[in-house]
Amino acid sequence: MDENLIDLGEHIASELQELGVTYAMSHDELVLHTNGDRIVDVLRFLRDDPSCQFVCFIDICGVDYPAREQRFDVVYHLLSPYQNTRVRVKLQTDEDTPVPSAVEVFPAANWFEREAFDLYGILFSGHPDLRRILTDYGFAGHPLRKDFPMTGHVEVRYDDEKKKVVYEPVKLVQEFRNFDYLSPWEGTEYELPGDEKAKN
Repeated sequence: MDENLIDLGEHIASELQELGVTYAMSHDELVLHTNGDRIVDVLRFLRDDPSCQFVCFIDICGVDYPAREQRFDVVYHLLSPYQNTRVRVKLQTDEDTPVPSAVEVFPAANWFEREAFDLYGILFSGHPDLRRILTDYGFAGHPLRKDFPMTGHVEVRYDDEKKKVVYEPVKLVQEFRNFDYLSPWEGTEYELPGDEKAKN
């Protein structure tokens, strides 16, 4: 266990106690837990405090736990080149409660927040342009949610003649085949064409 990370975690937790920040060590990495409504203040402190100096914004990602009341974790990854260390900041939210946008503190958060909105449906209040970034404009749903259907009934492609994205019913290019997944050395339970010759 890295004593410097533990000292840093205690420093951050004591300085941000009124913001409800706690820390934990996970896989020899510092993890901070906070409330969603104060995330901007936490990020600003981590960036500006001389003991932290987490000036390099890595990314934001979402995690879906559909059985929980607050089903989403929003996870921020920051790097301090001055301290030569990383920190992970986590908060929880639900489908309806927006998280304050971090674009004010880290402008690089812009597209990562759009990605989390697009793929999970996580809302960010105060974002300058919160719209889909990876899926099509008319796409329904959020594909990284655990309750998103695995198969669909339409496929999406760009039609060069129509010069737009079109939706068409799914077409299978070959008939459904039943794979037995048996070892080739054990043989199949049915007779393959040509096997009848081996019995003579």
